[in-house]
Amino acid sequence: MTAVQNPAETAGNPVSLSSRYRAVRDLTEQLATPLSPEDQCVQSMPDVSPTKWHRAHVTWFFETFLLQPHEPGYAPLHERYAYLFNSYYEAVGPRHPRPERGLIVRPDNAQITEYRLRVDEAMVGFIDAVAADRPDLIELIELGLHHEQQHQELILMDIKHVLSLNDFAPAYRERAAEPQASPSPHRWVDHPGGIVDIGHRGRDFRFDNEGPRHSALLQPHRLADRLVTNGEWLEFIADGGYHRADLWLSAGWLTIKQQDWDAPLYWQRGADGWEIHTLNGVHLVDPSQPVVHVSYFEADAFARWAGARLPTEFEWENAAAGVEAIGNLLPSEELHPLPASDPATGFQQLYGDVWEWTASAYAPYPGFRAAPGAVGEYNGKFMVDQQVLRGGACVTPGDHVRSSYRNFFPTHSRWMFSGLRLADDGSRQ
Repeated sequence: MTAVQNPAETAGNPVSLSSRYRAVRDLTEQLATPLSPEDQCVQSMPDVSPTKWHRAHVTWFFETFLLQPHEPGYAPLHERYAYLFNSYYEAVGPRHPRPERGLIVRPDNAQITEYRLRVDEAMVGFIDAVAADRPDLIELIELGLHHEQQHQELILMDIKHVLSLNDFAPAYRERAAEPQASPSPHRWVDHPGGIVDIGHRGRDFRFDNEGPRHSALLQPHRLADRLVTNGEWLEFIADGGYHRADLWLSAGWLTIKQQDWDAPLYWQRGADGWEIHTLNGVHLVDPSQPVVHVSYFEADAFARWAGARLPTEFEWENAAAGVEAIGNLLPSEELHPLPASDPATGFQQLYGDVWEWTASAYAPYPGFRAAPGAVGEYNGKFMVDQQVLRGGACVTPGDHVRSSYRNFFPTHSRWMFSGLRLADDGSRQ
C-alpha cells in the first residue's frame, strides 16, 4: 500500500519523528502491561491473535521493510521470526498459519520484549540517519506507525474476546459502570443529494484505500443524528428481531441460526436482566449507551426492523467531512453518553464511540492501484466479501481517525467495536 505523507513535515525534523515513533511503540507496551504472560499467549478463535504475537508482528514490520533492506549491517535477531510473525505478506515468504498463533509459546514474552527493544534501538538511529533526505523511507516509517496503531486496537479487541471466555470473568482494567440518562429519540438530518467529493485530500498520512479522491452522486437522503442505543436494541430483541426471517438477509438468517445468536456479542442473560462483558468487567446493559459488537447482518436486520437502512459510506463521509475527528483509545471501553447534536452539523459525535457499519461493499475507488511489492498487499487484496465501516471506536487511537478512513470486515464479524447509525431515503413526513 501507499502511505502518503508530506515529506516537508517530517524530512529534516528527525526529533519529532523519533518522538512519535517512541510514543507509538511505548503505548503498545502500556496496553500489554495489565496482562500476564499467560494472558498474552491465548488465541481464543482464529480471528484473534495473542497479545504477544501482536507485539512481535509490528516489530517484524519495521525490521522487515526498513532495517533489513535499508540499514547496512543490520542482522535479524532470529531468522525464524520472519516465519512466525509474518501476517499475510505472500511476497515476503512463507508464514506460520494464522489459526495456530496460540501455539507459539516460544519465544516467550521476555524474548519478545528483547526483540522490541533491539529493533527500537536500531530504528531510532535509522530515523536520525534518513529523516533529512529519504522522504520515501519516512513514508514507510509512518506507514509502520499507523500499522502499529491498528494493532493497538486489535490488542484490545482480541484480549476482550479472550477474557470473555474465562470462567472468572476478569476485567482488562477495573472500572465502575456509570449509568447515563437515556438519550432523546433520534432526529433526522436531511441532505438534498448531489455530486460530492469523496476520499482523502491534503498531504498528511492516508492509507492507499482512501483514494484517489473522486466524485460521487448522492441521492436525497437523511441520516440519524445519533447512534443506535442498547435500549433500542432491547426493543428489537423484545419484538422477536432474532426470530423473524423477514428482517434478515438470507446469509444472515443462516448465520444466526447456525451460531444461535439472540443478542449482540458479549451479552448474556443475568439474574437482573441482560449483562454485558466489557474490558472493565461484567455490567448490566446500559440502555443509554450505543450498541456495540453487532455484525453487518444484525445491523442490516435492525435497520429494516426500524423501517430504515444503513448509510452508504459516501453518505457517511460527506456528513462527517466537516466534523472534527476525535478518537479515544482509552484503554477502558467507556462509551460516553451521547452528547447534544452539534448545531453546525446536526449530528452527535460521529467519531470515537463505535465503528459504524455502512451499506457499502469494500471495493476500490476509481483509479485505485495497489503499490508494487509486499506493502501493496496491505489493503488491495482484501477488496472482496467485506463491508465498509466508518468513524473509529472507543479503542481507536486518537490521531488515527479521519472522515476518509475506510475500515472493513466480513459481514459475520462482530468481535470488533461495531455499531450503527440509521439512514433513510428522502424526507419523512
